[in-house]
Amino acid sequence: VITMAPTLLILLWATGILQVDLLPDKKLVLLPPVNFTIEVSGLSQALLRWEPNPDQEGRNVKLGYRVKISAPQEEDYETRSTESKRVTILHKGFSASVQTILWTDPSLPASSWVSADLEAPAGSPGTSVVNLTCTTNTAANNYTDLRPYQVSLHCTWLVGKEAPEDTQYFLYYRYGSQTEECQEYSKDTLKRNIACWFPRTFINSKGRDSLAVYVNGSSKHAVIKPFDQLFALHAIDRVNPPVNITAQIEGTSLSIQWEKPVSAFPIHCFDYEVKIYNTRKGYVQTEKMTTNAFTSIIDDISKYSIQVRAAVRSVCRAMGLWSEWSQPIYVGNDEQKPLTEWFLIVLMATICFLLLIFSLTCRICHLWTKLFPPVPAPKSNVKDFFVTTHYEKTGSNETEIEVISYVEEPGFEVLEDSVF
Repeated sequence: VITMAPTLLILLWATGILQVDLLPDKKLVLLPPVNFTIEVSGLSQALLRWEPNPDQEGRNVKLGYRVKISAPQEEDYETRSTESKRVTILHKGFSASVQTILWTDPSLPASSWVSADLEAPAGSPGTSVVNLTCTTNTAANNYTDLRPYQVSLHCTWLVGKEAPEDTQYFLYYRYGSQTEECQEYSKDTLKRNIACWFPRTFINSKGRDSLAVYVNGSSKHAVIKPFDQLFALHAIDRVNPPVNITAQIEGTSLSIQWEKPVSAFPIHCFDYEVKIYNTRKGYVQTEKMTTNAFTSIIDDISKYSIQVRAAVRSVCRAMGLWSEWSQPIYVGNDEQKPLTEWFLIVLMATICFLLLIFSLTCRICHLWTKLFPPVPAPKSNVKDFFVTTHYEKTGSNETEIEVISYVEEPGFEVLEDSVF
């Protein structure tokens, strides 16, 4: 134990010396970086570079840098690197500052700031495009197995209010390190480009990088100011509706199944909404779920319209837009058949009732006699046609006596005797 004591003291002394050496000098003064520059390294991408101050003392200390971006948006962060790449819009210009800090001891005062600016691109006000919107869509790629899905891009914009009539716009996009110029434009009545279509792109449908879109222009009468914009893929991705939707009714149970949309995302990455519309009652039932099947209890026999839509779940990507509803499929009995049968029954009953009322009315009011008087029948005695009736009225006003006498024509008597 006695022999080890000197050794232990020596180790403690060496450790103390080492710790003292590692402590930064409290009198250390940090100097600002030098040669700070900002340059455009791509569409909507700025590269910041600087160098440590060559007069900085304490070469063995760990230096760091604080970067403050003031335009186009404020941002503040720290780094140990002497360069920084930022993805941001550049048509408004870019301004940033950097200072030296002591990475191991933030309490030590930082150096002064050095600043640099990237001027906004030249152009006449009001000549750049406005209302730039873009959407992406995923489709199956039948040309190669290496990329089973391909992403299309569609962008539209409006012409600047101050842009001359001969202005022509051109669109580019950048995703990651890939940049492409549009080849398929749609034009307005003045033949100016106002929309662009990329049937295939380098965009990764499952990626998380921002999509940079840049539109510049040319004119003989003005300098057209360029415009750039960043899009989050989840915010502009137009998800496809689910496919192969089937529905079946067994008793009072309605079972619905479908397959996930055409997408690079696996099946567990989707939320679904099912819309069931009872066409007879006009009742709509909407349900949300994470599986690709749904069962509902129906209370009557009717015809149902069924639609399903999908959205990528937040566990796989930031929550985006819902897809369009799928084309409706119909299941159940046709509601028009019972309505037709009831209509015929009611119609026949109404006709019978009206005929009965008409018959009773005719009987009570003697309408048949008035409308169709009887035809006189021929008399049985031929002499009756030649009977002369004489009416004589006698007596006073109180009493009237009617005397009827018959006079036979002599000619017909002879006729009868001769015939019979």
